[in-house]
Amino acid sequence: MINLSVRIINVKKIIYFKIIDMNTEKKQIGFFEKYLSLWVAICIVIGISVGYFSGDSIDFLSRMEIYKVNIPIAILIWLMIYPMMLQVDFSSIKNIRKRPKALILTITINWLIKPFTMAFFAWIFFSKLYTAFIQPEQATEYIAGAILLGAAPCTAMVFVWSYLTDGDPNYTLVQVSVNDLIILIAFIPIVGFLLGITDIQIPYDTLIASILVFVVVPLLAGYITHKLIVKRRGIKWFKDEFLPKFKPVSIFALLMTLVLLFSFQGNIIIDNPLIILLIAIPLSLQTYFIFFISWGAGKYLKLPHAICSPSAMIGASNFFELAVAVAIALFGLNSPAALVTVVGVLVEVPIMLSLVRLANKWKY
Repeated sequence: MINLSVRIINVKKIIYFKIIDMNTEKKQIGFFEKYLSLWVAICIVIGISVGYFSGDSIDFLSRMEIYKVNIPIAILIWLMIYPMMLQVDFSSIKNIRKRPKALILTITINWLIKPFTMAFFAWIFFSKLYTAFIQPEQATEYIAGAILLGAAPCTAMVFVWSYLTDGDPNYTLVQVSVNDLIILIAFIPIVGFLLGITDIQIPYDTLIASILVFVVVPLLAGYITHKLIVKRRGIKWFKDEFLPKFKPVSIFALLMTLVLLFSFQGNIIIDNPLIILLIAIPLSLQTYFIFFISWGAGKYLKLPHAICSPSAMIGASNFFELAVAVAIALFGLNSPAALVTVVGVLVEVPIMLSLVRLANKWKY
């Protein structure tokens, strides 16, 4: 009897220590995501070099358009966006009634605050503080690029940030799914309103075509694919086998898009090498500003950390793939607006990793 008790105690200790090991296991970001800013920097160098040495010989790529949508860029960005949309499960939306305050916070931050504060930061810096470095007509397009970033909340990388901060994965999926639906309705009027304030004439046909090509089509394709494969093979096979196959495709498409963009931006950057730093400053301030507002509001509403953290991360990060696509469609491959959206990719990962550290440090 004594031996049996000792064995039971020992078994309990083993289980207890195993649970501790599992809970204290350090969560890590994937290799590619962790060094995304490095890959972007390398693409900047490669792209500028390609543009410098090839001269006008690659201009034909910029002329391959349908309704002002560049075909090579459209294909590459679609290959980036489609795998993200595969992860969206609209059936999860039925769970929103469980924590309505968190969803209201996410919608408020992403659609009623963030686009307007981004426009304000961009206006202050590009049209007021940077007048010695940027011409007024260029400043307008830089502001436009920032507006496009601010009006597109994150839909993919937020799953990474949520995971690293012990966020609730199911509720993160709810928030992302709701945001994707709101993008269909709110993106065009918000962008149209804010660009109208900057006196930019908006080609609504191009803006609508961009949303159809880069949101509606991949969203429907991803939803149908998700439903069919889960029904036939199960959710485990879908997540463990099917989704990982698209990761190399997304990575290749992202890197090729960046190389192509910077090959057309080379002369601008060479003529004004400080421009990337100048763009990064207001984008960085906006990211921290939105995070602190979201975090403070989440704590005030007494949201649990697992809900508050991803809510703040969604507000802080951007759907840069959509912003890049729309900027190119509206303003062109070599426009200041397109450059701003690409710099958004460059600065986002290191900033978001710093916010992950803050969220884990302030865990409650």
